[in-house]
Amino acid sequence: MASYDVIIIGSGPGGYVCAIRCAQLGLKVACVEGRDTLGGTCLNVGCIPSKALLHASHMLHEAEHNFAEMGLKGKSPSVDWKQMLAYKQSTVDTNTKGIEFLFKKNKIDWLKGWGSIPEAGKVKVGDDVHEAKNIIIATGSEPAPLKGVDVDEKVVVTSTGALELGKVPKKMVVIGAGVIGLELGSVYARLGSEVTVIEFLDAITPGMDGEVQKVFKRMLGKQGIKFIMGAAVQKTEATKTKAKVTYKLRKDDSEHVVDADTVLLATGRKPYTDGLGLDALGVEMSERGMIKTDEHWQTNVKGIYAIGDAIAGPMLAHKAEDEGMAAAETVAGKHGHVNYGVIPGVIYTHPEVANVGETEESLKEQGRAFKVGKFSFMGNARAKAVFAGDGFVKILADKETDRILGAHIIGPAAGDLIHEVCVAMEFGASAQDLAMTCHAHPTYSEAVREAALACGDGPIHM
Repeated sequence: MASYDVIIIGSGPGGYVCAIRCAQLGLKVACVEGRDTLGGTCLNVGCIPSKALLHASHMLHEAEHNFAEMGLKGKSPSVDWKQMLAYKQSTVDTNTKGIEFLFKKNKIDWLKGWGSIPEAGKVKVGDDVHEAKNIIIATGSEPAPLKGVDVDEKVVVTSTGALELGKVPKKMVVIGAGVIGLELGSVYARLGSEVTVIEFLDAITPGMDGEVQKVFKRMLGKQGIKFIMGAAVQKTEATKTKAKVTYKLRKDDSEHVVDADTVLLATGRKPYTDGLGLDALGVEMSERGMIKTDEHWQTNVKGIYAIGDAIAGPMLAHKAEDEGMAAAETVAGKHGHVNYGVIPGVIYTHPEVANVGETEESLKEQGRAFKVGKFSFMGNARAKAVFAGDGFVKILADKETDRILGAHIIGPAAGDLIHEVCVAMEFGASAQDLAMTCHAHPTYSEAVREAALACGDGPIHM
């Protein structure tokens, strides 16, 4: 029986980051992982492989639509789907092997197998039971099911199956207009699929800034993605190669059917805690199946902690990473901290969409006085030069103090640009602080400065 200071169950972004930070703090660490590779959903069948396909399909889009105008003449490339999947897999392999190297470098033991907690202070992996002063649950999440939709990962797929399709479908139906559905839907739309997105609500990307939602939907529509809004999917019927999706429109309860070669179920995710033995331990859970924790990420059972998708909050890899580092600091006797008000969200379509902090809608609900500074990428020289002038930067600031309360970006490199605002918010900066900071020309980041200027006397280039 091995004994550790900390055993982390799960090697996704929360788990492996937590393990490395624990090791850096001088603790004896082990990490339990049942997959053949480290990295969890994100690196194996989530964030990383989807970004590889998004990049490859975007390059095809550029070749088909913009190369000729730049003087790059010739036949557009054809799609070798097997090679594209091989490129995706090599990207995954490089990253997962990188984590394996980091485990060895930091002397972290990889306990291979699926873990359970027979009692506080003990973790069982296979037939072996290991002792731990602290146990951190980082088991992540899995696709949420939908009544009437039977997933076979061949015709009716989750995001996992969508990354391994045998061929590019002629027709794809995406159930759910959230981040996962729109990212993977845009991949296949660029590759030539006829993509239809069915969404229960009346707006895409729930919880996002209202103006961004409308502009984003319009942009995706121009890219060929069709939307059916306010529709409740009733069932899917699949044969070996085809599927039918039946849905009802909420406005009049009328029933409709749409055909597809592939159906992607992308209606969200739920915590994955099966098999851990939490019921027997008496670990408190929420009604939605999330593990309840206190402000130190500890459950009601002393010495057992939980982070990432398994607990409340946005199901984002970087949120899990932050919690992993904070939990590591806590069990090492230091002070762990996560600023939940400054966790950015990004959608990696083209254009990218990013946000942090409050929306106009949330501020109005709170009755807070605020001002809006907005700048279009059509006024940004760099964006116009690379056919990326669509979209804008919006900064929300307190009307009295000018303190930045939130930001919303739709446009080129939005996922990178948002962090300038994140850092500003972390330091409690005002919009004027951002506006007075010199930005290199010509860069996309100038649009952020111009939006900050718009919170004052106005932008320069609009």
